[in-house]
Amino acid sequence: MDTEKILYPSYLNPLLVPDNRPLPGDIAIIGAGTIGPDIGYYLKSALPGIRLYLVDVAEKPLEAAEKRINGYLQKAIARKKMTGATAERVGKNIIYTTGYEKIKDCDLVIEAATENIPLKQKIFSAVEALVSENTIITSNTSSIPADRLFSNMRHPERTTVTHFFAPAWRSLPVELIAWEGASRETIDYLFRFFAVTGKVPLITADAICFMLDRIFDNWCNEAAYLLDKATAGQIDTVAREFVFAGPFFVLNMANGNPIIVETNTLQMEEGSHYQPAGILNSVDRWRVPRTRVPEKIPADLKSAIRDRLLGILFSQSVDILDRGIGTPADLNFGCQVALGFRQGPLDIMKNLGEAETQRIMNTFVAERPGFPRARKPLPAYQSFRRHILVDEIDHVKVITIRRPQAMNALNDEVADEILTVLKTHADDPDVTGFIITGYGTSAFSAGADIGRFPEMLGDPIASAQYARDCAEVQVFMDQIKKPVVAAVNGVALGGGLEVAIRCHRIVAVKTARFQFPEITLGILPGIGGCTVPYRKWPQGAALFHEMICLGRSITVEEAAGIGMVDRIAPDYESLIQTALEIVNELKNTGVPTPGREAVNIPPIDLPDRYFTGDTPRLSKEAAQIAVRTIEAGARAADFDAALEIGYQGFADIACTDAAREGISAFLEKRRPQFTK
Repeated sequence: MDTEKILYPSYLNPLLVPDNRPLPGDIAIIGAGTIGPDIGYYLKSALPGIRLYLVDVAEKPLEAAEKRINGYLQKAIARKKMTGATAERVGKNIIYTTGYEKIKDCDLVIEAATENIPLKQKIFSAVEALVSENTIITSNTSSIPADRLFSNMRHPERTTVTHFFAPAWRSLPVELIAWEGASRETIDYLFRFFAVTGKVPLITADAICFMLDRIFDNWCNEAAYLLDKATAGQIDTVAREFVFAGPFFVLNMANGNPIIVETNTLQMEEGSHYQPAGILNSVDRWRVPRTRVPEKIPADLKSAIRDRLLGILFSQSVDILDRGIGTPADLNFGCQVALGFRQGPLDIMKNLGEAETQRIMNTFVAERPGFPRARKPLPAYQSFRRHILVDEIDHVKVITIRRPQAMNALNDEVADEILTVLKTHADDPDVTGFIITGYGTSAFSAGADIGRFPEMLGDPIASAQYARDCAEVQVFMDQIKKPVVAAVNGVALGGGLEVAIRCHRIVAVKTARFQFPEITLGILPGIGGCTVPYRKWPQGAALFHEMICLGRSITVEEAAGIGMVDRIAPDYESLIQTALEIVNELKNTGVPTPGREAVNIPPIDLPDRYFTGDTPRLSKEAAQIAVRTIEAGARAADFDAALEIGYQGFADIACTDAAREGISAFLEKRRPQFTK
């Protein structure tokens, strides 16, 4: 049985797990030190109405925790991330206490104390004696297996490890440990709970240091062993090819030397090769460059550092997968969003190629005997979906785009993975149809990554072909005979909206929002956005004019008013259920075909205020191309010809000053300065 089936026996998308237990009303965090207040702030921000107890044995850390949380709230208000009224709700009903007796009515208790097994076991005994049998109890440990913490409890079935990453109020992942003593109901509840509250739960097996800390701890420990060859600054400089911050910079930031010693000492149960580097016990802070300017390093030294860092990364990655500690997709995703890797380790291996990866691994295990090596051929570690989750409900494939760090934005790999699933099951008699949705509760898809497009600015042939290539999923959906329903769970922008409108039906939650923002970047929606809406919902033409030419955002009610959204659901669970119902309806009636005939549309009249003034919001040059593209696409007698007009419109706009300025401004994170 493969790791994915073992760790995720029900669903990969946590919001598909049935809602069989209410969200907690009272939550306790035990430990007000480093991470406890951050976990509390995340929980109160996600669920402002809860009562939160922050418990510690001393008053001083509680006072510091209250100051920290209030500081977070003030920063959120100052940065306009939170209104004053919301901040007041979040800060309300937080009880800072040294008294355990106050938590007796809590529905969830999360321990975040020092990494000490006897201390943690003492805390759990005290908590279990106070709370009800239904209370869920978890530990935030980063390294101690759950069976060593909870096996002696009266009700171990309601316990597990929930490992947060710093800063816990912002970092997306939470490792959720599926240990043998926990009930499936407990794991499923926490799996869904964390997703509802904005996290990305990654279920892992109950191994020492679990999944992601095995990567981080050994990456840092190996960096310390390299200090006999190079300085901390040199090692960090080489590491920044693969991570946003080098290992010594991170250790300084987190005061992490004792943590590496502690966790690698624990890992020595698996072999002496995990022994922590002795220097970690004798240094408080590392001398690393204050600037991002790379240090000059001799080529042979740079190569040696690079090979060792990649060697430990690859060794730990294949060991995690060979032992079934985590799934390839979770490992790749988690390393990026929790540990700051620019690419997942499996992506690095893929890009290096089999021969180079094998050379690095062979060199590493020769230099560092005892470390794991791959048990399978290297290509076997590459066979997985990186960016989508595929579940099945009543013979319907539910495809979830999982890129929450980018609001589920599309890229070439996402599109290829969706297309592969559709093609694989297009003629499968056991599959009724498909639902496409986004991960979490905020975004269906926030558009498409800029990708290779900046390289094509000024090249009309390459830009038109790029648009055609990006449209493969949409064109296939035009032809497929099985129903495909978009379940829009939040914002659908740009390329994400272009996917949704090519599905046979759209259902959306009441908070959904729809927008083609491309014109604000000096471009236009080039993979059907300028033609398809007019042919499918001609009654909404005036609204589509404003969306495409002015970048106007519309609400779900407006989208439903013109027939673009078929039904509105109150929440995610209802959204998926409604989408399933529509798939089954279309199974019996047949899927609709795109509008094949030309359509009459009202004149496009754009207000001057968008294009005039010292700093015009939009480019008249770009808007004129968008207008021409829309009008020509509407007149085209053939649907395929209308799509081609859209691709050519995209090519035309790619050759404008507006596109160059808009894309440059986007990449430079500034407001564009359109001159014409």
